[in-house]
Amino acid sequence: MDHDWLEGPVPRHSTEPLNRRRLLQGSASLGGVGLIGLGGCATAPGSAGSTSNLFVPSLAPVRAETNRLFDVTVCLRPFRAGGPRLDTEQIGDALVVHNYGHGGSGWSLSWGSSTIAVQKAMAGSPREVAVIGCGALGLTSAILAQNAGATVTIYARELLPDTRSARATGSWTPDSRIALTSAAGPGFGALWEQMARTSFKTYRRYLGLPGSPVEWVDRYLVSDVSPQEAAQHSAPDPLGFAEYRDRILDIMPRFEAVEPNSTSFPTPYVRRASQMMFNIADYGHTLMSDFLAAGGRFERREFHAPSELALLKEKVVINCPGYGARALWKDESLVPVRGQIAWLIPQPEVN
Repeated sequence: MDHDWLEGPVPRHSTEPLNRRRLLQGSASLGGVGLIGLGGCATAPGSAGSTSNLFVPSLAPVRAETNRLFDVTVCLRPFRAGGPRLDTEQIGDALVVHNYGHGGSGWSLSWGSSTIAVQKAMAGSPREVAVIGCGALGLTSAILAQNAGATVTIYARELLPDTRSARATGSWTPDSRIALTSAAGPGFGALWEQMARTSFKTYRRYLGLPGSPVEWVDRYLVSDVSPQEAAQHSAPDPLGFAEYRDRILDIMPRFEAVEPNSTSFPTPYVRRASQMMFNIADYGHTLMSDFLAAGGRFERREFHAPSELALLKEKVVINCPGYGARALWKDESLVPVRGQIAWLIPQPEVN
């Protein structure tokens, strides 16, 4: 469930309100706080007047105006056509386990991907482990390595709030720009499923915590044409991004049709499903607090060549630099992939 429908230049200083109907056209996806294309899912007092079997809450209007935009982020996803890099290599006397290149699925697959990386890192039962990077993959790798009995130090130029991971939508999108079908290979689907299921199971531990670091929200798809008509006229993706969601339909809530007159959306076709969301500010703070409480250390450091990793005191390194791997490892297979997010000032009544 991607949010690339709002692409192209955004007038940052215009005070003219955005056309609401235009924003809602094209099967726009609605569901989180502070994102154009994601809002409008607040529960407000009053009856929705639904005639369907689904309970439909009254939805607060999103103040989608250009003068309420406070940030626009573009092409931040570190994508590898063959999928994430999870192999190992020896740099001097250090074993390096790679864990980067997840496209738009870094947060969603982090626990599953990091579980694989940590299993490789802990094969020799090291007492100390270094983690490079403090984004989604770095933090989950560090916590899992601690759980496996290692003393862990995170080495990174930036703490989470300054990383690319902090500017993601926070949506559970486990196969968003994860790979190209032509490059991933026939065995990648099973590996992806393993990562997705492990992550999904682990995220359940964070439900209900103070600050709601992980929660389920209602997500709406609205359109001027029926899903059947849209499917008939949809063109195939020219790049061939891989899609694996059919492998986990047993844990994915499905979209159900909602009576159009039971919502405030001005379109004839409305569908709704529940989706897991990460409140990245609270969730990231929770991860960092858990890491530090378990004795973890953070050292601010920037690496310019792989050979520098051999100088660390730790001889097992989990490498989670995100897009930084393109420069550090000269990995030109890593590219920033498409996607634009326009961030609105949050509204308390919009969840």
